[in-house]
Order: sequence, then C-alpha cells, then structure tokens
Amino acid sequence: MKISINSVGMDRPRAWLAAGFEDFRQATAVSLAYGMFWVGLSIAITAGALTLGLWHWLLPLVAGFMFLGPLVAVGSYGISRALEANRAPHLGDAFGAWRPHAGQLAMMGVMMMIFFLAWIRLATLLFALFFGFEVPSPSAMYSALLTSPEGLGMILVGSVAGAVLAFGAFAISVVAIPTLMDEDLTFMEGIEASVRSVGTNFRPMLLWAAILTGCVLVGILTFYIGLALVLPVL
Repeated sequence: MKISINSVGMDRPRAWLAAGFEDFRQATAVSLAYGMFWVGLSIAITAGALTLGLWHWLLPLVAGFMFLGPLVAVGSYGISRALEANRAPHLGDAFGAWRPHAGQLAMMGVMMMIFFLAWIRLATLLFALFFGFEVPSPSAMYSALLTSPEGLGMILVGSVAGAVLAFGAFAISVVAIPTLMDEDLTFMEGIEASVRSVGTNFRPMLLWAAILTGCVLVGILTFYIGLALVLPVL
C-alpha cells in the first residue's frame, strides 16, 4: 500500500495538543486511570531499583522512557478511537487497543526495545569511561555529575548521544504506531511512512519532538505524578 505524505505547517503541533486535551476532557476518568497505571508502574520500578541497591540504573532507565513512550501511547489511541466511534471509552479500549494488529505492533515493540537496549548499553559504557567500574555512593555520584569535569563531560556526551538515539526512535515510530492501528500495513511500511513524514515535515516534527520531550520531563520531575496527565494528552 502506497502512503502519500502531506506537508503540514508549524501550527499543527498546537492543534495536535488541543485535540489531545479535548479527548482527555471527554474521557477524563479513563484517561487518568490509564495514566495512573503507568505512574504506578514507574514508581514500583524506581522503588525496586532503590531496594535492590541499583540506584545507579535510575537515570538511564528514566531517560530510556522516551524510547518506550510510543508503545505506551497505544492505549490512549484506543481511547481516542472509542470517542471517534461516538461511544464512551473504558479501560478495555485502552489495554486492548493492540489486539487487532498485535503482530505488527509487537514488531514495532521489538524495534523500540532495540533502541532502548542500545541506550542502556551506551549509558553503561559512558559511565565506565568517565567514572570507571567502581560505583560511588548516591550522594557522591550525583554531586560529581554536577561539579566534576568527568560528570559534566558524561552529561554532555550522554545528552548528545541520547538525543540522536531518541530522535531516531521518534522518526521510525511517531507516525508508524498510530498508522498500524488504523491501516492494514506491515510494521516496515509503517516505519517507512513515519520516516517520510518526518523528512517531509522536518521542522513541525522537530517541534513536536521537543514538545514531547519537554512534557515527559515535566511529568518525570513531578515524581511521575504528572505523567498521569501528560501521557494521555500527548
């Protein structure tokens, strides 16, 4: 199936946000419930890492959320599709949204997991390059990140490398996942449509990527609570 790509203006990201807020307004309870599920899961993973003494994994795991976020959005697409069909959405629409195209969405999940694992491997290598293999205490580590040349260097290099990986994941998924839910396509056709969309509309899509990143960061900095609103809207 040949997909034609339309050109859009710089005003479209604002329109997409407005549409997201409108869907959230029409399905507030189920959207919040879906968002709170991911908040609860994030808190549980964080608590588990701290309990097991794996606190040094928290920063790469939190940053890695950007690679898995497109898959989390599948449930919100299910809620929006129920609204489009003029019926009241429920949690079954969110958690069962993947079923009609489970195989192709699963393959997209594999692709996103590859990006996530590449980021985790990269973060591990950067830590070893800048700090060695000895894990310092949490207070020493976070102090060194902001005050030492090694810490600032790791933040700079990690941010640039992470941004490149994150934009690659964004480029292959931003259109692919919702398109796979709406059309009978293979995941490779979805990826092609997504990459072509980003290439054709680079500036609006770059703005959309920045909005996604900024909003997710705000959600994370509120100890994940803000994600309950951010995820369904985005």
